[in-house]
Amino acid sequence: MRITKDNFLSQLRKRNEKALEFVLEEYGGLLMAVIKKHLYALPGMQEECMNDVLLKIWRHIGQFDETRSSFKNWAAGIARYQAIDYLRKYVSEMERYNLEEVKEGREDQNLLELLEQEISEEVEQMLSCLSGEDRELFLKLFYEEKNVDEVSRETGMKRETIYNRVSRGKRRIRNYRESREGH
Repeated sequence: MRITKDNFLSQLRKRNEKALEFVLEEYGGLLMAVIKKHLYALPGMQEECMNDVLLKIWRHIGQFDETRSSFKNWAAGIARYQAIDYLRKYVSEMERYNLEEVKEGREDQNLLELLEQEISEEVEQMLSCLSGEDRELFLKLFYEEKNVDEVSRETGMKRETIYNRVSRGKRRIRNYRESREGH
């Protein structure tokens, strides 16, 4: 069967590997551009990130909804968040090493600071549509990686309240992002 723009989504959902090849041919340039935008300082991670993006598309194609977004934007979003995850992992690994023991320590320190700044800017932009209290909640849960019980103790909020705020916040972020991308 020949894979085209008209049938690649249905074939991807049926787990036809040729449909994934079509995605790579048709959207690979866009996906790599998104990845390179975020991982420009880490060229060695770009190809691995691209592979993970394709794997996520393959595994999560069932969650794609044509009524909410185009496939192009959905796939680009996956690439963006995957690249940001790679940045986070890299920063985390760099923090584990004693940078003064590294031969080119100052250069690595500058790279680490640059990456931390980029991540902070991405997070701030993404959370800008939330109230101050909700922004703090998201930072505690998703940036500081605290669990709901810890956040509940710190804030005095009930777990259910936290879950409700997170759900509403995710919806606000999604709507904000879609309005900025022109959907």
